[in-house]
Amino acid sequence: MPRVLVVNPGSTSTKIAVFDDLQPLFVTDIVHDLNELHQFPTVMDQFDFRRQLVIKELEQRNVPLQFDAVVGRGGLARPVKSGSYPVTPTMIAEERACEHQHACDLGCIIAYTIAQEIPGCQAFIADPGTTDELAPEARISGSPLLPRICIWHALNQKAIARRYAREHDTHYENLRLIMCHLGGGISIAAHDHGQAIDANNALDGEGPFSPERAGSLPVAALIRLCFSGTLTEDELLKRVAGHGGLIAHLGSNNMKEIVKRIEEGDDHARLVVDAMIWHVAKTIVSEAAVLCGPPDAIILTGGMAHSDYIVDRLKRRIAWLAPVAVYPGQDEMRALAENALAALEGKRAE
Repeated sequence: MPRVLVVNPGSTSTKIAVFDDLQPLFVTDIVHDLNELHQFPTVMDQFDFRRQLVIKELEQRNVPLQFDAVVGRGGLARPVKSGSYPVTPTMIAEERACEHQHACDLGCIIAYTIAQEIPGCQAFIADPGTTDELAPEARISGSPLLPRICIWHALNQKAIARRYAREHDTHYENLRLIMCHLGGGISIAAHDHGQAIDANNALDGEGPFSPERAGSLPVAALIRLCFSGTLTEDELLKRVAGHGGLIAHLGSNNMKEIVKRIEEGDDHARLVVDAMIWHVAKTIVSEAAVLCGPPDAIILTGGMAHSDYIVDRLKRRIAWLAPVAVYPGQDEMRALAENALAALEGKRAE
């Protein structure tokens, strides 16, 4: 029975899991104190810190370093097709040098360095955030200087899409779906028979605003702000991703806390959250135009899909288009394990 170690670094935590075949031995989430992370000038400087925490967790659970594969969350270095990829020194060098630095870029590096210590062990990534299956038309923006790219929750969207297909006795490749991941960032994609032919750049400023990201902004006003001298380049970038969206408006990205404020009569919080839902719904419905008609289903997933406030109000705006299925949270750990096991067998995850 193959044993797989899964390492999924996020902005404020590192998720770890060990699977025997597809049976989880354990799944845990190591939450990092922000003061700990702030001591590191860059994301890449967190490598040793996070890797040692992974090793320590395994030691505390008496799990020996005996794995057939170690799979890490994929990074943001370059666009790739959906699937699993063996980690190589070239991949690691590209992740270290890539423009979009995110904790997920550490996934392949941690996986590779642990696998190197284990005879016969292989290191993989799967469906990174730069997974690119866009149709040619989707790449064209209003300026040839600024082609559209997608940075999205490819791993979770594809895992949930395949899960939905299995539960409906069909295959992902037979379906036309609109997938919406509702997390700290929000990504919405049109899946046409196994290909995500349109998806927003959920990191850099495209699509609806989210708990942490500004989404699409008035471009001329943004340019004027850039040249106003009031904010540095780094400060502006953080207003787009990290300190945008609900954090900028309400000072919090905690939906439970924000919904509680709404229930206690905070009308401003209600307006801002309802505006986010408005723009999410608008983007979801617009993807039907990409598919040239209603999809087989609209699927909501991600952490905010736990919120009845969000889901109920979204359904009111989108349920007329197609059946709405809700898969709260994310299935990334199992998805990574499935992809690693398939790669060991020379197959593609189903």
